[in-house]
Amino acid sequence: MTRHRLSDHAPAPRPGTPPPPAALAPLPTGFRIVLDRNTRVLDGGRTLLGGAPVTRLLRLTPRAQALMDGDRGLRVGNAAGAALADRLLELGLAHPVAADLPLPVRPEVTYVVPVRDRPRQLDRLLDSIAPTNTVIVVDDASLDREAVAAVTRRHGARLVSLNENLGPAGARNAGLRLVRTPFVVFVDSDIVLAPDTVGTLLRHFADPRVGLVAPRITGLRTTGSDNWIGRYEQARSSLDLGDRPALVRPGSYVSWASTACVVARVDALGEGFDERMRVGEDVDLGWRAIARGWRLRYEPAATAAHDHRTRFADWFRRKAEYGTGAQPLAERHPHAIAPAVLAPWSTAAVLALLAQRRWSAPVAAGLCGVTAVRISRRLSGTDRPLLIGAQLIGNGALAALSQTGALITRHWWPATAALCLISRRARRAAAVAAVADVVLEYRGAAGLDPLRYAAARRLDDLAYGTGIWWSALRGKSAAALIPRIQSPAAKRPKASSNRSARFEPSSRSHSS
Repeated sequence: MTRHRLSDHAPAPRPGTPPPPAALAPLPTGFRIVLDRNTRVLDGGRTLLGGAPVTRLLRLTPRAQALMDGDRGLRVGNAAGAALADRLLELGLAHPVAADLPLPVRPEVTYVVPVRDRPRQLDRLLDSIAPTNTVIVVDDASLDREAVAAVTRRHGARLVSLNENLGPAGARNAGLRLVRTPFVVFVDSDIVLAPDTVGTLLRHFADPRVGLVAPRITGLRTTGSDNWIGRYEQARSSLDLGDRPALVRPGSYVSWASTACVVARVDALGEGFDERMRVGEDVDLGWRAIARGWRLRYEPAATAAHDHRTRFADWFRRKAEYGTGAQPLAERHPHAIAPAVLAPWSTAAVLALLAQRRWSAPVAAGLCGVTAVRISRRLSGTDRPLLIGAQLIGNGALAALSQTGALITRHWWPATAALCLISRRARRAAAVAAVADVVLEYRGAAGLDPLRYAAARRLDDLAYGTGIWWSALRGKSAAALIPRIQSPAAKRPKASSNRSARFEPSSRSHSS
């Protein structure tokens, strides 16, 4: 057993290094990618439209077109294929096919498990890790240390016992300092791993620029997971980022990834987690790695089951705790934490609709129409540019309305509640926002009826929004509550395999 005190921590983790440039460390032969399901192939394969966090128009040269196959994919076979695949990955137009990727040359990993009490959950997790693996359990000042130690010994894991409670960030760092393998798996004690989870995630490191990979976090079926809160969490957990693979980036449709389970290249981790943060430390770690140039990937083909909180008080408290991470993240990443990211045209259209006047709908429609025409001009040379421009603006308008609804019911709910006391228009807007997201998102909801789903949804928003406002008041800053109005920098498309036009009808933002 190794004991650590807050006052005599081991030296800080090795400094993070930037990833190697693609020219010096290209994607390996056989590396396969496939276009994102929302990437559109236009003009008989000459043009690609899609990507995240901004929508891009990418013109392919005849040589680049020949590298693509009939299944919307590309398998690297030479330097040109490696360069094109890297470009498509970087723009979010395509994603690796994990099942077709090779394992890294040195796939050795060390598991780091932070835990505070919960010996039963720890035992369950360690049962799901093959006994041949190196595991470091970090006891974050448990009240019953011996129970944690007994489970650790039974599984042959190494125990690091902290004398002071440092929180998840400090506990993970204490384990990270002892890692001597190229890769580390951070996994919380309330997770259960599938047999192929880590192996699938490791394949992504065939890309030399990938620093971290996270699986999809699903709900663990337990005796307590069938109540209405448990079923809501099965349908809409904060940790479940969906079934669409993604290059994780601030403002994208997957803008953060949880370290409840994540595989990381040790060299990409920099100084490790920020131990001053009790919440949001995983978001901060990922965003710092991204800022250094590393890719953070989300791979839903790999899953890890999480034992969600199902007792109402625990669940509500945890949702509020998630919200308190907003202000510390805003201090460290001011350009990434906005609760909504809107283009100027969509901001004006939304404000017109919120005015609820006779002229509101015509003005909003006019703004959308004018913007669609402007975008169609940037799409000149493609088939049906006006139709494509209208579709882009339609999607952008829906996304802007969705984000506005989230602001009304989630991030800004205290202000919404105050306005509802004095304004009939505010009451109408709040009612529409509260009903619309339930109608759009409810799809059976793991057997939960619509009324209880709607109640859980609103309570989720109430708790999270309370956490945001509490952290904003404590930090004396409203930065985490202010949307970002972002004007896209657009370039006229050129015929090339590595030049693109950028359009930004709207973007999503982080919401843990």
